[in-house]
Amino acid sequence: MAQAPSYQNRILSRLSKSDLQLLEPHLEPIDLPVRKVLERRGKPIKAVYFPETGFASVVANGDTRPIEVGLIGREGMTGLPVVLGGDRNEHETFIQAAGHGHCLRSPDLREAMAKSRSLQASFLRYVQAFLSQTAQTAVANGRSKVEERLARWLLMADDRIDSDELPLTHEFLAMMLAVRRPGVTVAIQELERQGVISRKRGRVVIVDRKALETMSNGTYAPPE
Repeated sequence: MAQAPSYQNRILSRLSKSDLQLLEPHLEPIDLPVRKVLERRGKPIKAVYFPETGFASVVANGDTRPIEVGLIGREGMTGLPVVLGGDRNEHETFIQAAGHGHCLRSPDLREAMAKSRSLQASFLRYVQAFLSQTAQTAVANGRSKVEERLARWLLMADDRIDSDELPLTHEFLAMMLAVRRPGVTVAIQELERQGVISRKRGRVVIVDRKALETMSNGTYAPPE
């Protein structure tokens, strides 16, 4: 007998058998390389993605001064406007840490939700959790020091990959945190001076996660 597939994606792994059966005929395994665009601002969302590894960034103001407003990894899914009855996003979503996952065409998602209230409820619970994350991000960006925001971001990224090494550059972190590159450099140097991270070429290595949580100064919450 063929073995039923197991999923690392938290949404898929926690669906009831009947709800999962509505999706599985349409789920397609897919590689998610760095910078792959999953959603373009103002464009119809043709498919939603359920990451298994790696994570995506949701970025606002992509044409001017981009700033990250959310992260989506194996705890969640893209295409939240589709879940809410829409067909496009005001932001851009792209892969920031490479991985793999599953893809589902938007019409197939709509059809499955129309057949099952419990399936729709599962997706809506994640929408609520993601909105909570974006609200926390707004508060952190408005009230917290760069070092605290950087600590929070590193913890969130670490939650979503299976390694303490994060493939990141100063330029990328500056864009994610909406600060100038020198500010990110100073913040990274401070975290490194305190022994909570170390740096390799193009990578940040988390050395002491507990200390990093302390340095986030209450801005970090466990993943959705």
